[in-house]
Amino acid sequence: MNLYLRFFNQEVLVENAGQAINFLSQIPEIKLTDALCKDLTHYADSSNLFPKRFKVGQKVYFIVIKTTAATMEEFKAYATEVGMPASEGKPENGKEALARALAEENPGWYNATMKFKQVLPVEGTNKFRYQDAEFVAKLKAHSVQDCYNRVVDHLRTRADVDPRSQFPSIRGRNFKADFLGMNP
Repeated sequence: MNLYLRFFNQEVLVENAGQAINFLSQIPEIKLTDALCKDLTHYADSSNLFPKRFKVGQKVYFIVIKTTAATMEEFKAYATEVGMPASEGKPENGKEALARALAEENPGWYNATMKFKQVLPVEGTNKFRYQDAEFVAKLKAHSVQDCYNRVVDHLRTRADVDPRSQFPSIRGRNFKADFLGMNP
């Protein structure tokens, strides 16, 4: 089993942990410690087939992937083949796939639920506080993205919802849109 290592734009395909440590020692940004070398060797010798991230600084990582590919070209060809969507010629990441799914045309009725932070005045003071609020509506939309946009637009125009209120991301757990069909 070979190891593919990537640190920003530097990458290599090696046969064992010793070669991987040698590659990493040539990168000045990475300070190799005994613990890091031991962890990398343990990962290489284990039966774990999942990719692994190794932290080498604050918010700085390198990644190691186990592969049966013998060359870098073979590894890249397989990675492109596995990650390629049916409609495009380049790999698609999870965010792109989710954005495409949310924008996918599916006209009809939706049952939308949004939990948001509503700004409310504190009585007797000039202060305000955030309170969790839930909005539920049945509406007609062309896609999940359109449904989300319509709910947010509606809430922003309501007189009882302060403009400083905070609305969740469409990708978060605080927004849900269930497709009900063409006739509710």
